[in-house]
Amino acid sequence: MSVRRTRITARVEHDRGVFMISVAAELAEMHPQTLRMYEARGLIEPKRSPKGTRLYSQADVERLRKIQEMTTEWGMNLAGVEKVFELEEALDRMQRKVNILERRAEQLQEEIARLEEKRESVKAEIVRYEAAPGTSLIPIKHVKRPS
Repeated sequence: MSVRRTRITARVEHDRGVFMISVAAELAEMHPQTLRMYEARGLIEPKRSPKGTRLYSQADVERLRKIQEMTTEWGMNLAGVEKVFELEEALDRMQRKVNILERRAEQLQEEIARLEEKRESVKAEIVRYEAAPGTSLIPIKHVKRPS
């Protein structure tokens, strides 16, 4: 007798906890006890209902599938999976920091352009005053007073 499994699909908010453990386990094609073990190891952190029921999100299910892929297809142990997730999180943090720094660099470049325009405007005004007839830009302290 063969057991036919059907894949359940649902569209929900990616990070909203909506699946109870039995549904999440079926979606991830795992035993519910495996989900509990992964939670105990810190590999997954499902949300909790007000009564304490585990509620898994679509993101949690995707993470469970990724864990399963790493362990079954890549032959990785759970310590390796933990390390991969740690490195991915560190990479995400660094990428967010790079994005922030790139935006700041763009802002500074725009500010430099505005200041350059202002400097050119001031230079043009200086030239205009220097070229005006009958004006002298000699500082007062250098002008001799008539005796």
